[in-house]
Amino acid sequence: MARKERSNLLRQHREEFELTLEEVGEKLRDIAERHRLNVAANFQTIWSHENGTHPNPHYRRAYCILYRRNEAELGLRPALPGEEPAVNEVATMEREPSLPEPSQAILRALGSIDAGTNDVNAEALRERIVNAWRFRTSGGSAGDPTVVLVGGFAGSGKSEFAKFLGNLTGWTILDKDTLTRQLVDQLLIALGGEAHDRSSTLYREKVRPLEYRCLIEVARENINSGISVILDAPFISEFSQADWMQRLNNFCRAKRASLATIWVDCDPESMREYIEFRGAARDMWKMEAWDEYLSTLDLKMRPQGPHFVVNNRLGAAVTLVDEARDVLSGGGL
Repeated sequence: MARKERSNLLRQHREEFELTLEEVGEKLRDIAERHRLNVAANFQTIWSHENGTHPNPHYRRAYCILYRRNEAELGLRPALPGEEPAVNEVATMEREPSLPEPSQAILRALGSIDAGTNDVNAEALRERIVNAWRFRTSGGSAGDPTVVLVGGFAGSGKSEFAKFLGNLTGWTILDKDTLTRQLVDQLLIALGGEAHDRSSTLYREKVRPLEYRCLIEVARENINSGISVILDAPFISEFSQADWMQRLNNFCRAKRASLATIWVDCDPESMREYIEFRGAARDMWKMEAWDEYLSTLDLKMRPQGPHFVVNNRLGAAVTLVDEARDVLSGGGL
């Protein structure tokens, strides 16, 4: 899409909602605060975006939340097959409906979950998630626990999707890095390695197995107590092992817990952009040797056994998730 056409779309949406450059900047800053985005928008920044400067990932996410459009519809990226962005139309801003029914934004975000194998039912999973939201908002009981594993390569958007599910359902989020990062860093140092090294044989053979064991053991404790959990981790090795997947499935079945495995798919360029922009120390080696790192990834990988897939190529799913999370937090024009 030409730069002029892209900038015209951003300006067109702003003018449709009768917003000034200053007002857009203020609303983007409010969105950034709610969603922890790195945005310090002012009228000059908005003007530059409307005149051809391409926004960085945080600004693009904020624009999508503000205008309730995906990046393709705002002219910020090419459309994926089947997206068919309405480039010549600007939708009126609709305030999301109140409880007890989920908003269209939530339903659109949940619509990103597709069946990855023939033996799973994506509609049933979406309905279970919506029911958990209904039970949460009404104060009722959701019954037997649910275990959701959200995996994918670094920068794929898995954590954003896991957070969305947690925000919606109230299920406990078990993020591997949050649970173990500081201990892992110190253990690597104690074993003679470097704190942020996640590429060495030392990490893979001595530390990583303990890291995932801690994650699974915490999940088991919650399941034993009837608490639904969402596990957020790459799960690259684990999802490749049919026996590992089967053992977890057997445990969940014995505890009358439903298990859903979700793989978040993303293109390499978007993954690199996400990784580079978050600037985490543990990712430095990936950025320094990106081609080498990318060569170690099987981009066609899918989990062994029953699973679901979320298509986050070009950030499509994260855009929908951002909008839904904004609705959940009470955002809107």
